[in-house]
Amino acid sequence: MPELTAPDSQVARFVIERGLGLIYLVAFVVAARQFVPLLGERGLEPAPAFLRRASFLRAPSLFHLGYSDRGLVVVAWTGVAIAGAIVLGLPQQAPLPVTILAWLVLWILYQSIVNIGQSFYSFGWETLLLEAGFLAMFLGNAATAPMWPVILLFRWLAFRVEFGAGLIKLRGDRCWRELTCMEWHHETQPLPNPLSWFFQHLPRPIHRLEVVGNFVAQLVLPFGLFLPQPIASIAALLMIGTQLYLVVSGNYAWLNWITIVAASAALADGIVPAGIVHAIGADQVVFVTTPTWFVLAVLGLVILVVILSWFPVRNMASPSQAMNASFDPFHLVNTYGAFGTVGRTRYEVIVEGTAGQPDDPAGWREYGFMGKPGDPRRLSPQVAPYHLRLDWLMWFLPLSPFYGESWFLPFLARLLEGDPAILRLIRDNPFPDRPPIYVRARLFHYRYSSWRELRETGAWWVRTPAGMFAGPLRLSPARDDAARVAA
Repeated sequence: MPELTAPDSQVARFVIERGLGLIYLVAFVVAARQFVPLLGERGLEPAPAFLRRASFLRAPSLFHLGYSDRGLVVVAWTGVAIAGAIVLGLPQQAPLPVTILAWLVLWILYQSIVNIGQSFYSFGWETLLLEAGFLAMFLGNAATAPMWPVILLFRWLAFRVEFGAGLIKLRGDRCWRELTCMEWHHETQPLPNPLSWFFQHLPRPIHRLEVVGNFVAQLVLPFGLFLPQPIASIAALLMIGTQLYLVVSGNYAWLNWITIVAASAALADGIVPAGIVHAIGADQVVFVTTPTWFVLAVLGLVILVVILSWFPVRNMASPSQAMNASFDPFHLVNTYGAFGTVGRTRYEVIVEGTAGQPDDPAGWREYGFMGKPGDPRRLSPQVAPYHLRLDWLMWFLPLSPFYGESWFLPFLARLLEGDPAILRLIRDNPFPDRPPIYVRARLFHYRYSSWRELRETGAWWVRTPAGMFAGPLRLSPARDDAARVAA
């Protein structure tokens, strides 16, 4: 058997294991708290109805055996428990088959959730977590040395995430080529965070440097991941630094964190401070001989990834590059990208209700969401790596009503019903005692306030009405959710 071990990648494996464990934990907590109101039996896009339409090969999921909200919650909290155990390093201390089984169960459970998640699970970081989680099955346990082909495949994943994102920008909006996209991005991104206002107000030359730094990080540094040490480690550290810049300037769920985890595969033990190496016990381990069956499994993994990589490579080489796409139902090897187009203006859909007549303007009161902009005086919160699925989809509505055609009217119907599950996803319910009689959705133009406006008004945003998006609507006796809300 060829020598495939990489004993100088113990820190990299430690970061990948614990990092992926934490991300899985967050993802399963999100599912436990949000899946049922959004996609459950009475959800906005009910999973049981989807399962009746979709075959197993189209949407592989354990829930083809039978879906229930209770079963979903059990699956989610089981995922939380196993992910927490991985963060603590417990399965890694077990025999190798047990370690593999822990990662396999996480992958199957999350695959089962994502594949029936429809619009609310259509984000690139879902497939990114599934791909990384699949590779994690081959990381080995604490008794076996890391395998360099697996470490290399994590670098290949980081390369595709970054290089694909760089290409989509280079081919996309002209503002990337003109180095001006960052003059708008911080203001128009889906979910700004507390520092986004300040990043937006950086001087224009700094915004140009942001774009240049982005291109270097996404189109140049990824090649360094495959060069000899210490170049690979330096490239990884610089890429990690750019991802941390994105972490502090916006809310992108776990996209940045899982990219950091994948890039850390290029970190060699020799460039990590000795104190860290000692703290994780990487300078004291004596590894056992890697079982032949595991070596063969790793070689099989390499062959599989090489074959399936044809599709994302062809996509990246194509002038009509897709931004985020999977080429197999299990999301094994995917293509990635983000923000090929940057908006110049921001519009928000503001949902309101009234217990009176719709023609009385004084009766309308606004619903406040957890993360998306609403009250101009409210500073956008930091929520990532937690993912507010409803808030993210609300950002897409002003771009085109098509994005909400399957779930937005059912959402309004749930507000008219005073549905407790949906209202738990809302920060501010202006009708705590009884639901409103009418709801409506208005479109507003939002922009960040200037320094002077912030001092004078205390408002982080300035908003102006831009028209009616939907309504006023009230409940009707119809059985179908989309038909139950009527003018």
